[in-house]
Amino acid sequence: MLENLSGRLQGVIKNLRGQARLTEDNIADAMREVRMALLEADVALPVVKGFIAQVKERAQGREVLQSLTPGQAVIQVVHEELTKLMGTENAGINLTTNPPAIILMAGLQGSGKTTTSAKLARLLKTQKKKVLLVSADIYRPAAIEQLKTLAKSLEVDCFDSNASQKPEDIARNALDHAKRHFYDVMIFDTAGRLGIDEAMMAEIKHLHDLLNPIETLFVVDAMQGQDAINTARAFGETLPLTGIVLTKLDGDSRGGAALSVRHITGKPIKFIGVSEKVDGLEPFHPERMASRVLGMGDVLSLIEQAQKSVDIDEAKKLADKIKSGKSFDLEDFKAQIQQMRNMGGVGALMDKMPAQMAGMAGQMSGEAGDKAVRRMEGIINSMTPLERRKPDLIKATRKRRIAIGAGVQVQEVNRLLNQFEEVQKMMKMFSKGGMSKMMRAMQGRFPGLR
Repeated sequence: MLENLSGRLQGVIKNLRGQARLTEDNIADAMREVRMALLEADVALPVVKGFIAQVKERAQGREVLQSLTPGQAVIQVVHEELTKLMGTENAGINLTTNPPAIILMAGLQGSGKTTTSAKLARLLKTQKKKVLLVSADIYRPAAIEQLKTLAKSLEVDCFDSNASQKPEDIARNALDHAKRHFYDVMIFDTAGRLGIDEAMMAEIKHLHDLLNPIETLFVVDAMQGQDAINTARAFGETLPLTGIVLTKLDGDSRGGAALSVRHITGKPIKFIGVSEKVDGLEPFHPERMASRVLGMGDVLSLIEQAQKSVDIDEAKKLADKIKSGKSFDLEDFKAQIQQMRNMGGVGALMDKMPAQMAGMAGQMSGEAGDKAVRRMEGIINSMTPLERRKPDLIKATRKRRIAIGAGVQVQEVNRLLNQFEEVQKMMKMFSKGGMSKMMRAMQGRFPGLR
């Protein structure tokens, strides 16, 4: 989502690093570029003005100008101010109340409230919370059924409401049900509404008064740009918001909402939606997001994702197999591809890697990389179990059969086998303790994922 903004800011950073010394002139030039980058990303003008003024003041201060590496000092200032703009630290969800803790979801039509409600329920379920999902969206066709279907897929309870009921009746009945059945959390999904729709805004205010939620989360589509700021302000004037959820950060938006909405509303961004999948909801960490914007990557989130997604037992089996001297085969290679897909695919990994490392990995777009990975998996699936265990058996006639089975050209099969051989060599180095050799080898590009 933040590719364009990130690319522009990385250009400014590269130029600053190349300066022997900093002057008012080259700082002014850099700030002009930063200003243009932020405006192009649809960041609200008042936010841009305040941000530039703060960075410029600090960049011209003694701490930067007398630094041994003034260019890097300015980059640190930009990083710190960007972090401050988005909230300085992660604001977790507050459940410190007598159960059930009620979370009210509010937002515009089409902002992703229903799917976000389900994603949040899944997240809380992993924290051993007993969660009840409730829908009071009686206006959108099949909205209630959508939430029930999502709840069923997650094995989370969903209150049995229907479109013939009034929202306030659903709220009362659901609250009574949640208390009687000892739920820890009740997530209440409301109907989407427009900020200018006074009747609908009055309805959600009434629901808020009735439920008295511990959290009132404003769900906003990151692709809305400047409109996200206006609607956030309108909802903030109607409801005592406690936090914001930014959805569709994996979309083709310019990213301005992520940098503006917290500043405008004064409320913390608590979660970000990073994919359509039910596990595509992440806690928002301003410092990590600032690092990603500046091309420094988000290694901490990458590690956390690995801890959640990677099968530790399978990884240990592979490590033991390699240490014992047994050969790394195509079955192992396929297992590694599947582990990567569990972590969100190539796009998700590249997005969190530092720009330099992502460039080393082939400078591929997430979509192209994921497509290449799926193609590789399809080719391996077209092989027999014996061919996967003994890749040396795969000669010309077998390659043609595998290519036909996978729906690809023979050249694609050759490319996969070449790439597999490169990985196999690295694994052999690892088994012999040649870690430094393996690290040097990894700096080369894999031909199949360019």
